[in-house]
Amino acid sequence: MGRTLQNTMINLGLQNACDEAVYQLGLDMEELEEIEEDAGLGNGGLGRLAACFLDSMATLGLAAYGYGIRYEYGIFNQKIRDGWQVEEADDWLRHGNPWEKARPEYMLPVHFYGRVEHSASGAKWIDTQVVLALPYDTPVPGYMNNTVNTMRLWSARAPNDFNLRDFNVGDYIQAVLDRNLAENISRVLYPNDNFFEGKELRLKQEYFVVAATLQDIIRRFKASKFGSTDSVRTVFDSFPDQVAIQLNDTHPAMAIPELMRIFVDIEKLPWDKAWDITKRTFAYTNHTVLPEALERWPVDLVEKLLPRHLQIIYEINQRHLDHIASLFPNDVDRLRRMSLIEEGDTKRINMAHLCIVGSHAVNGVAKIHSEIVKTQVFEDFAALEPEKFQNKTNGITPRRWLLLCNPGLAELIAEKIGEDYVRDLSQLTKLHEFVDDDLFIREVAKVKQENKVKFALYLEKEYKVKINPSSMFDVHVKRIHEYKRQLMNCLHIITMYNRIRRDPAKLFVPRTVIIGGKAAPGYHMAKMIIKLINAVAQVVNNDPMVGSKLKVIFLENYRVSLAEKVIPATDLSEQISTAGTEASGTGNMKFMLNGALTIGTMDGANVEMAEEAGEENLFIFGMRVEDVTELDRKGYNAQLYYDRLPELKQAVDQIKSGFFSPKDPNLFNDVVNMLFHHDRFKVFADYEAYVKCQEKVSELYLNSKAWTKMVIRNIAAAGKFSSDRTIKEYARDIWHVEPSDLKIPPPNEPRDAGQDKTPNGTAA
Repeated sequence: MGRTLQNTMINLGLQNACDEAVYQLGLDMEELEEIEEDAGLGNGGLGRLAACFLDSMATLGLAAYGYGIRYEYGIFNQKIRDGWQVEEADDWLRHGNPWEKARPEYMLPVHFYGRVEHSASGAKWIDTQVVLALPYDTPVPGYMNNTVNTMRLWSARAPNDFNLRDFNVGDYIQAVLDRNLAENISRVLYPNDNFFEGKELRLKQEYFVVAATLQDIIRRFKASKFGSTDSVRTVFDSFPDQVAIQLNDTHPAMAIPELMRIFVDIEKLPWDKAWDITKRTFAYTNHTVLPEALERWPVDLVEKLLPRHLQIIYEINQRHLDHIASLFPNDVDRLRRMSLIEEGDTKRINMAHLCIVGSHAVNGVAKIHSEIVKTQVFEDFAALEPEKFQNKTNGITPRRWLLLCNPGLAELIAEKIGEDYVRDLSQLTKLHEFVDDDLFIREVAKVKQENKVKFALYLEKEYKVKINPSSMFDVHVKRIHEYKRQLMNCLHIITMYNRIRRDPAKLFVPRTVIIGGKAAPGYHMAKMIIKLINAVAQVVNNDPMVGSKLKVIFLENYRVSLAEKVIPATDLSEQISTAGTEASGTGNMKFMLNGALTIGTMDGANVEMAEEAGEENLFIFGMRVEDVTELDRKGYNAQLYYDRLPELKQAVDQIKSGFFSPKDPNLFNDVVNMLFHHDRFKVFADYEAYVKCQEKVSELYLNSKAWTKMVIRNIAAAGKFSSDRTIKEYARDIWHVEPSDLKIPPPNEPRDAGQDKTPNGTAA
């Protein structure tokens, strides 16, 4: 979520008033804003996407709730020591959180372990351990519409009789100390992005948020006029018309068997009725196609922790497979491929399959990704129910990612096309009229230059390096992962360095290369990549032959509040994942909206950005998905590229020989070995095209006016990538609710009875 203060002032239309008031108190608002901690309650794009969605849902007047866990420790703080990433705990609640309100009156029990007893009256889950879920509410204000929605985060609490009610005669002290075991559930965020780690505590977290949330939703449903009818059989008939639940990846997949458990075991609905309601309630968003990211929980673990849920999953699977067998008799391989249960050394539950079977809609997050989901990853399911599969291209909120972080540009745009674009970003197309307006071109360039000077001062303060603000700011910020290919950027840096040294007199377009992002603490290769970037920076930044022509900076502790500083100052945005691996990306959109040009592959939303702006207005290079598939078929041989390309060979040899690690020449052996022998993401295959494309970038940068005109064309084409557009599509195609542009009257004005905040409709 990042910081809340400035976003709240902007959405309430109070920023100028507050700035003025604080100034009159002899304080500086920006200094005050810097004191607030980021709420870092998610890992990478998936968590930030949820935050943008909350802003858009409130701005569109949807009665929507965001549910999650109130982690005591969020994503770790990253320190760089001697070029290595070191993790520190993110004690973000140390000074309290003024934006949250604890709601103990809505506390709910969540059960774990125990056993299942079957009787004539049905199944009973008994002898369980209970953990209490205490909700904390954070307000989510819409933009200038007097709507405030709620983000409800659950915190784990031990019941007061924890470890004291049963055979615990003597050790009262130990029993109280053991309360920590229950409360550990909401202690810390697992820091993996695009990687599945099958730990028991993680499964506990996933079920904890799901069980508390579903009880909360059902309580609210029953209290509303829709839930109150006489006949028990029809109480839940209207449930899917009143409630829509969007599963943000498979992490909350246990919601499907949990809702079935509530309907069948507790509310005593017949299975078929319960299943119909459940399917119509849930929809599933897939966020990645990387196999190592797909959640596959061991059956033994689920059986121990959630025995009744395992039985329900088996029943769902049995009925699912019976259905497929009736359509495809004797096709045992299809049954194996489509089963929710994977046989093998350890039996596992494929959570994506559970989500697909238990949802009425499944979507990817960019056109190319949704296509891959349909034709490759889940092709058997798509063949069965093609109408279930959709695309919903991701977006970003223009409130945080333009108004808040880049007021200079936002104001400049408003001068030309009015202020309405903030709620309807498609209006940015009006900027096409000004692409040849010399004054506007100069003003856009001036705003960028001011942002760069401001960020250069920040870098000099934090990193003690002198930055040339007229150099091209070449920025690569995102989680560190092999598929995102920070290594390819690193090879380009080394190549530029070698060119400068080979011919110091030759014209060189000065660059400041900024790379930032966190590596999962257990991801060895990602940590080596960080060390390599810092080792290269050490050499480059201290070579007198290079001077101010090339500087390399690794941005420590990349997070939302730092993104808000670096993105408006960026000239070139690096979006260079191997085609077919980045589901969408959202950083790419933030850079586009803030007047950076993109160098990127035809991957994720880059494809649609090129479609909107015209491919000639992005720097597109490298293999397409088809080329990658073909290369896989032929077999990727890294050695071929190394032998054929002298500059690549030189760069790799320098890494291998210890040129960048003289004290430990073998330091980067693992990295080099990976690049040659098991590089799933084919860095060498795109190196040549990447370097050539970078030369085109430098050439255009020399012509400031032509560069800025391309920037304007990009900003004018960024309208599609508002999360408002994304949410309108979810609302229309999946949730079946109407967004309302109604500005509800402020509390100090009388309200007409007719101005009901939500016309009878779904809560998402």
